[in-house]
Amino acid sequence: MICVLLLAAGEAWESPALADLEAHHGVVVLKRCVDVDDLLASVTSGQADVAVLSLDAPGLDPASIAHLRRHAVRPVGVTAARADDLDVREHAQRLGISAVVGSGELASLPVVVTTVEDVADTRARDDAPAPVAGPDPTRATDRGRVVAVWGPIGAPGRTTVATNLACEVARREVAAVLVDLDPYGGAVAQQLGILDEVSGLLSASRLAGSGQLDDRFASVCRGVGDHLAVVTGLPRADRWREVRAAHVDQLLEASRSLGHVLVDTGFCLEDDAGSDFGGRPGRNSLTLAALDQADEIVVVGSADPVGLARLARALVELRERATGSPVRVVVNRMRGSIGWSEKEIAGMVEGFSRVAGMHFLPEDRPALDRALVSGRPLVEQGDSSLVRSLAALADAVFPDSVPTTPERGRRLAGRRIRAKSNESSRFI
Repeated sequence: MICVLLLAAGEAWESPALADLEAHHGVVVLKRCVDVDDLLASVTSGQADVAVLSLDAPGLDPASIAHLRRHAVRPVGVTAARADDLDVREHAQRLGISAVVGSGELASLPVVVTTVEDVADTRARDDAPAPVAGPDPTRATDRGRVVAVWGPIGAPGRTTVATNLACEVARREVAAVLVDLDPYGGAVAQQLGILDEVSGLLSASRLAGSGQLDDRFASVCRGVGDHLAVVTGLPRADRWREVRAAHVDQLLEASRSLGHVLVDTGFCLEDDAGSDFGGRPGRNSLTLAALDQADEIVVVGSADPVGLARLARALVELRERATGSPVRVVVNRMRGSIGWSEKEIAGMVEGFSRVAGMHFLPEDRPALDRALVSGRPLVEQGDSSLVRSLAALADAVFPDSVPTTPERGRRLAGRRIRAKSNESSRFI
């Protein structure tokens, strides 16, 4: 028995298709879905085997088809045009649908529904890459690492660390992409003085939904210097509903092709109530998707009693998610007035989680204020203990960005000296 979900979106073929399916032995129509969200909610029941879909259904995108396949539901597309039409084939290919029934072929729909598994399996076998004995070293060099910068509630400095870490990597003439995925109101654009007229994240989400992100990824980035590309965040916090987790996966995968990826995330790791059943993206799905994709997670906490308590709880929460990625802790705003040494704080942190490394960033409010007002990274405000600490963090997170030749090291050092000179003259 094959159980079918039907999403016709008001097409004229809905009634005859429904009649043909119900008359076919071994096929049961479970539900007629009113829209894509209803469809995505219905597949989570685990009862459906096949979804018959209008290719022109509003909101149907590759992320929706990926959701169906995750729940073992095989899609069959139906179009009022001819199935062999070039535009129809390209549209179905972008969506990820291999079986399409077109004009004049509607009578064959029940047969296609009962054999679509064979079609999908054949295509999967044909498209599958040849097995290899181990990782391909030539491909590894073309992909950057994804590092998610995360931390608990309370503004411990996630955006500041992510932004300045990306700028430090780019200053070393290593390509970097900075992605603002904070669903509660990103501030990467403001920190870098970018006039955010169009959200890069929303543009990327729309392109991912139409299957064009890989080809047009450059259009969603804003260039900052020669080596840093920035995908700006949400213009308003309430627009998080327009971005799905599958869009985030595609965005980060496309970003890897340009260089190392720094992701500024939100603070909350809670699974949104009903998100698994409703089909609509959960607000925290952006953060969760980034953590799942990350090769390493940098957890930022602030060096005060409240901030450290939140950091401890956050590390436990992150450990319970078991992402498998190494975790590096950054204690921000370290200052002598706290009364605790770095060794004491490190002992406390290591008691809650096993971490790949501990880093401490000193408090430097004047430099941070100058950077925010000018819309420039900290390294352009002159040399300081905070800048040197961020450079050491970059060395640890991205060891391949460390200057390997004396000439390159002297050139970067010269830039730092010039930045210090410019800073002195600017604020006299």
